[in-house]
Amino acid sequence: MDEILLTLVVPSDTARQIVDLLLEHPELVQGFGSCEIAGHGSAVRLVAPAELVSGHAPRVQIQTVGQAAQLRELLDILRRSYPRANIFYWMVPALEAGRIG
Repeated sequence: MDEILLTLVVPSDTARQIVDLLLEHPELVQGFGSCEIAGHGSAVRLVAPAELVSGHAPRVQIQTVGQAAQLRELLDILRRSYPRANIFYWMVPALEAGRIG
C-alpha cells in the first residue's frame, strides 16, 4: 500500500483546535508531528498587525503519513469544521515509512 505524507501549515492561534481534531480521529491519523514555523512569501496571508510589520506569520506545521483515502477524508473534515481557518496543505508520496527500534 502506497503511503502519503500530508503536511498542514496552520495559523498558530488555531493549531490547538486542529491538533485536537486530529486526536479525535485515530482511525484516520495514527500519529503526527508538529513544530512552530514562520510563514513567508506572497502566498501567506498576513492578518494581524504584528504579521504585517514583521513580514511573516507564526504557523504550526503538522505532518502525518497515511493512506491517501484516509488523508483526503481528514481534509474533508477539516474543510467542514474550519472553513475559514487559513490552512495550507500538500500531499506527496512517502517513498518509505517505518519505525526503527
